[in-house]
Amino acid sequence: MSRIGRQPISIPRGVTVTIDGQTITVAGPKGKLTHTVPRGIEVSVTPDMITVQRTSDERRERALHGLTRTLIANMLHGVTEGFSKELEIVGIGYRAEKSGKTLKISLGYSHPVLFEEPEGITISVDKQVIKVAGIDKCLVGQTAAIIRKFKKPDVYKGKGIRYVGETIRTKVGKAGAK
Repeated sequence: MSRIGRQPISIPRGVTVTIDGQTITVAGPKGKLTHTVPRGIEVSVTPDMITVQRTSDERRERALHGLTRTLIANMLHGVTEGFSKELEIVGIGYRAEKSGKTLKISLGYSHPVLFEEPEGITISVDKQVIKVAGIDKCLVGQTAAIIRKFKKPDVYKGKGIRYVGETIRTKVGKAGAK
């Protein structure tokens, strides 16, 4: 049995969980999220706990057991506290600014990069740090990855967009002729 999948999930105060067939809906102070539970996985809700069980011992159900439990736990965490990722811009002349729902990033290209804020995500800019926040962990991570992809950190100088706290392994430059 999955070690992660068999752990019960406690429901925080102020959060309501409803199950309609294979769809689980979690509503809390920050918003509402829904997820479709795959076939072969059963979710049962009591007033203060959620348990996830699988119907058979097949390989697919074993693989989805822990995943489904973690996705539901992330939904509960998202509607109560939310998720955020921070990106930092490193490089001379590289900067970001926010106007309305558009993020404008200058990265040394001939044109500024414009990025529209997706639904359910809030982006804020503070000097050289871009903060991506929302209630859906998957969407927050995906949005941060898209922004990072505009200019990945250079392997020689380390210039570009990186996650806060990320260490970049830089290569040694050319030694030159002697």
